[in-house]
Amino acid sequence: MTHLIADMHEILEIIANISVFMLELFGTCVLVYTAVKGFYYWIRKNESVRLYLAQGIALSLTFKMGGEVLRTIIARTWSELGVLGAIIVLRGLLTFLINWEIKEEKKALREN
Repeated sequence: MTHLIADMHEILEIIANISVFMLELFGTCVLVYTAVKGFYYWIRKNESVRLYLAQGIALSLTFKMGGEVLRTIIARTWSELGVLGAIIVLRGLLTFLINWEIKEEKKALREN
């Protein structure tokens, strides 16, 4: 029975690592795509470039935060959990600030 539990734990760790990698990859792809398209908007002098960039960054942070939450499954020590918790809090604050900027930018675009 102990052997079965150890095998199941190993399988869970492999699945979690693959999932974390995929979420980090998705977040990075979204960020790079947003940056390239944002640069194109900036060259074209599109007024909504800041809004587009903020929305892309917020989406990218959401994917990356999901990866950090999954990473807590495989954390083995309290210090690892503390570091992951700090990262999650910082990314959450960044997401909050970016969403606040999105709201303000939408308001400014409506006024213009």
